[in-house]
Amino acid sequence: MRRFSGSVLIAVTLGLAALAAQSGNSRGGSTVKPYTTWTAYQGGPHSSQFSALDQINKSNVSRLDVAWTYPVNGNITFNPIIVDNVMYVQGSGNAIVALDAATGKEIWTHPNQGAIGARGLNYWESQDRSDRRLLYLNAGHLTAINAQTGETITTFGTNGRVDLRVALWREARNPLQTSNPGRIFENLMIISLPAQGAGYVSTPADVQAYDVRTGKIAWVFHSIPHPGEFGYDTWPEGAYRTAGGVHNWSELTVDTQNGIAFIPFGTARFDFYGGDRPGANLFGNSLVALDARTGKRLWHQQLVHHDLWDYDLPQAPKLLTLRQNGRNIDVVAQATKYGFIFVFDRKTGQPIFPIEERPVPQSDVPGEKSWPTQPFPTRPAPFARQSFTEKDINPYLPEAEKEQLRQRLRNARNDGLFTPPSLEGSIQMPGHNGGANWGSSAVDPIRGEFYVVAKNMPTLMRLVLSNEEPTAGGALGGGPASPIITPEQKAQLMAAAKEAAAKGPVRYTSPYDFMLSPSNGMTAIGPPWSEITAYNLNTGEIKWRVPHGGITAPPELSVKPDSGSHMPRGGPLVTAGGLVFVATASDRTVRAYDRDSGKVVWTKDLPTGSEGVPATYEAGGRQFIVFPVAAGAGLFPARFGGPAAAARGAGAAAAGGGPEAQGARGGRGRGGAPAPGAYIAYALPR
Repeated sequence: MRRFSGSVLIAVTLGLAALAAQSGNSRGGSTVKPYTTWTAYQGGPHSSQFSALDQINKSNVSRLDVAWTYPVNGNITFNPIIVDNVMYVQGSGNAIVALDAATGKEIWTHPNQGAIGARGLNYWESQDRSDRRLLYLNAGHLTAINAQTGETITTFGTNGRVDLRVALWREARNPLQTSNPGRIFENLMIISLPAQGAGYVSTPADVQAYDVRTGKIAWVFHSIPHPGEFGYDTWPEGAYRTAGGVHNWSELTVDTQNGIAFIPFGTARFDFYGGDRPGANLFGNSLVALDARTGKRLWHQQLVHHDLWDYDLPQAPKLLTLRQNGRNIDVVAQATKYGFIFVFDRKTGQPIFPIEERPVPQSDVPGEKSWPTQPFPTRPAPFARQSFTEKDINPYLPEAEKEQLRQRLRNARNDGLFTPPSLEGSIQMPGHNGGANWGSSAVDPIRGEFYVVAKNMPTLMRLVLSNEEPTAGGALGGGPASPIITPEQKAQLMAAAKEAAAKGPVRYTSPYDFMLSPSNGMTAIGPPWSEITAYNLNTGEIKWRVPHGGITAPPELSVKPDSGSHMPRGGPLVTAGGLVFVATASDRTVRAYDRDSGKVVWTKDLPTGSEGVPATYEAGGRQFIVFPVAAGAGLFPARFGGPAAAARGAGAAAAGGGPEAQGARGGRGRGGAPAPGAYIAYALPR
């Protein structure tokens, strides 16, 4: 293990931890300007993906170029953090690596056995800065190492590790590994457990807090309420003993000033059938505000009742301050898979814009009892497409496939948003891999602006009566497409389902069907396949909406360059320099958008694709922007598509994450050869 050199240990006074920066704390008598450090995942516990640094701006961004590159043997989505000119990243072989943030030169490496949290890690320091730690997940254990030397802190837990199963009251045979890096608040490490298993048998996904010094458990919040806890009556009696899911697989946010942890929870298991869990199923699909010191529930808002669509809340809530009627309002905004943004008062949970409970289509599946209404925000307008009909079929598909899609749309159930799964198959738009995803939103918390990347991709949800336990499924688009069910066939399926239900509890599976072309891997819907939408949340109005990127497709298809990235995964970064930076995998390009107009003002080719969230920081008087680049990322390799390419396009599902945690991997470099992963840092010329 390499150690810090003396020269690197000379601190350049650039940053406090984001926690201190946002709460106005100071170190050494100097206060750090808010939002100018990147000492936590997504820029800070506020999850804003925003920086007040403005050295790089609209007037000079055209001069931006590669400053340094650090290669990594693997697929990288890890968001770097930077403290005192030292950057912490994921290295080859699941190592944690410290780099000189100005040069990319490696300082030390800490190897790990088993997977580490794929999206990031956490930094903590004592008040006198004598104790500085990195905390992250490794093979289901919360792990602590010295941020200055990379050495294990043996006084934490048992030899530097705490098994996350220590406070889980139900048995979990496998380690509880998740990609959600968690958050540090004061001296607590807040972590959301994954829900192991994608079927009816799944572990509960509680939220836990650990002491950052000792590793001892501080508090636990049950995502599926226990007897006597609020929400217990929204489940069948005793459901907490066997029910699973309700997991915060994505990200979480902490309001350090008010001591509130905002947890966006996912779907109860099984994702597409809830006949065994009648009720609203709190805290499934709920934004829950917890006292960050005690874990006590302060308020909640359930955004999908009795979810049947796998509409997990897929990303960190964003903290902003809005200006309305002459007063400032501190809010939390939550983007969803199905294209809505909900905005609430941070302290009370009251909606900033009215929310209406509207009737939605009801299930006709024997044994199911869907919820009669769902919440619809009256503003802002949705950022994702919410319907898929024959007029929307992808024009770049072969004619035979277009006709097959027409037949499928005519035979499937297609009643708009919240059409429930069915025996004949139901069209879901946005699909459960569409809309927003982890890291796909950024905000200007001061100006009240919200920027979100939307994936427009439908899915088909078809229930199959089965005694088999559903699994997480294979690769995105892998396996045969669901058959077209005629009305006569549906009548037969309904009769069999009713007969089975009369004998006792039934189970259904639902194969993942992303409606991808078997010939070229493209989605069934036409462009734009992804868009960036900018909102002014002070008024709830859309500022602009533009297609985001394009694809690398054969010339004979004549795909327009602004058709939108196919299955995007890169997250945006907003800066005070007037720019929105975001990369794509399908056309292997990084772009800067003018945040006022949506116009592309700078592009750079990447060796492969980027699927993570960029970071920005200042070192040696220069502002840098660094992107994680996945090895060989990109849906469309040199040989365009085909079933194998579609299968490669997913990657493995993250623990407990299901398809929403999958990415668009499997491509090659621009020259056709496999390309390594890397961190690529951009800066203006000296």
